[in-house]
Amino acid sequence: MTTVRFKKLDIEVYEPGKSIIKKIKKITKLSANESALGISPKAKKVLSNKKLNFSRYPDSQSKRLKKQISIKFKCNKDKIICGAGSDEVIQMLCQLFLSPKDEVIVPQFSFLMYRIYAKIVGAKVVFSNEKDYKISISEILKKVTKRTKIVFLANPNNPTGTYLNKLEIIELRKKLRKNILLVIDDAYAEYMKNPDYKSGLELFRNKNNVFILRTFSKIYGLASLRIGWGYGDKKIINALSQIKPPFNINEVAQLAAEESLKDTKFISRSVKHNRKYAKKLKEFLEKYNIGSNKVSANFLLLDFSKCKLKAKQFYEKLKKKGIILRSTEYGYKIKNMLRLTIGSTADCQKFIRAVEGIFSK
Repeated sequence: MTTVRFKKLDIEVYEPGKSIIKKIKKITKLSANESALGISPKAKKVLSNKKLNFSRYPDSQSKRLKKQISIKFKCNKDKIICGAGSDEVIQMLCQLFLSPKDEVIVPQFSFLMYRIYAKIVGAKVVFSNEKDYKISISEILKKVTKRTKIVFLANPNNPTGTYLNKLEIIELRKKLRKNILLVIDDAYAEYMKNPDYKSGLELFRNKNNVFILRTFSKIYGLASLRIGWGYGDKKIINALSQIKPPFNINEVAQLAAEESLKDTKFISRSVKHNRKYAKKLKEFLEKYNIGSNKVSANFLLLDFSKCKLKAKQFYEKLKKKGIILRSTEYGYKIKNMLRLTIGSTADCQKFIRAVEGIFSK
């Protein structure tokens, strides 16, 4: 039987943080940068509402959610587009802006979906070098050519946890050609309390050539419901709306996101928890010569270059104790390092006990 021909894609498939260990039922998953405290009580209330009507299509334009986003972040609701996770918005941006032979610049150690969606539409992905695992403005600018259409960057960056400060990111936008779209992924912005940091939304909400990505998967804890949003020039938003799937966000996700935005107490508690345990784990791991980045988002990039154990050995020993971290070798190609999500109090305590057990032998 003949198979209809299709185009061959030269891409590495995205591999999510692992969540299963054979023969171990109770898993502590610290591999996917998910919310340490789960979801907001207000969102939980929505999810338990028995009056939800699943037989009707959801609001295709997410009007109520956009209004709530505009209130929360003091921005224009007409410059917002919602997606099934911010990665769907990345996909739509690539479909809208890129053609074969166009070029996209991404830092060498950055969120994998930027390069994957760019390659799917046939664009050339150009990697800019990082300096000490931090995005380098000068290295990005070196890679710019007449074919450059988009520069993607996450700030703070995943998986390195490093970030560009306010002055650095403003400098990047000034030095890039005006007709290059700078896409700033604010996925971890809510966690950031570093005084020299400003989110892309705060800095560029009125810029026509900057597009901002946001997600409900991280601090809001709605990863399973797949919901995110983008913010940019009205003309871009209108064009994205033309190619957006008509009912891409289900009703439950929209309602849960609305309520999550209203729950400021929960968000504040999540931020405090993250700062407390990120600092605690960083200091704890230093005792075993495991280095990491400055506390920023809800994860740490662990460096084993000075540790008596290699990252792979540490990873496997933790797996035997039912704890999963993220290997950075696959996809990111960062050797002898692991990414550790800041989990719940119980998760962090279990991790600490496990590490003490590993190094006491």
